[in-house]
Amino acid sequence: MTLRISLRNGEPVIVNGAVLRAVGRTDLVLENDATILRGRDVMKPQDATSPAKQLYFACMMAYIDPADLERHQQTLLEKLEVLLGALQAPEAKAVCVAFANKVSVGQFYQALSDCRWLIAYEAEALARLAPAAD
Repeated sequence: MTLRISLRNGEPVIVNGAVLRAVGRTDLVLENDATILRGRDVMKPQDATSPAKQLYFACMMAYIDPADLERHQQTLLEKLEVLLGALQAPEAKAVCVAFANKVSVGQFYQALSDCRWLIAYEAEALARLAPAAD
């Protein structure tokens, strides 16, 4: 499997746990399996400020830190339980199920896209509540 990644000047990327930073515009071509996460997809702990973001952060850590996978999986289950308890929409619950299925087979990178959907859904739901609070 070949994967081509284009990085902007200064953009970080995590490859197998190592943080690399592009100097100038850089194209990388990965020609074998590797754990890779672009800088724009990396979330800092202090940015995990909502249930969906906390789920994303836990999933990201499971993906980039396989040495501590058991602890990250436990955190994932806890965060998923909290989020599922707060959701009412069938579509959002279905995304959580799809997320759980991916995580159960170790497809953490693919599960991150489900988390991005959940983060957007959560932001939209909170925005709908904001006018009601005024």
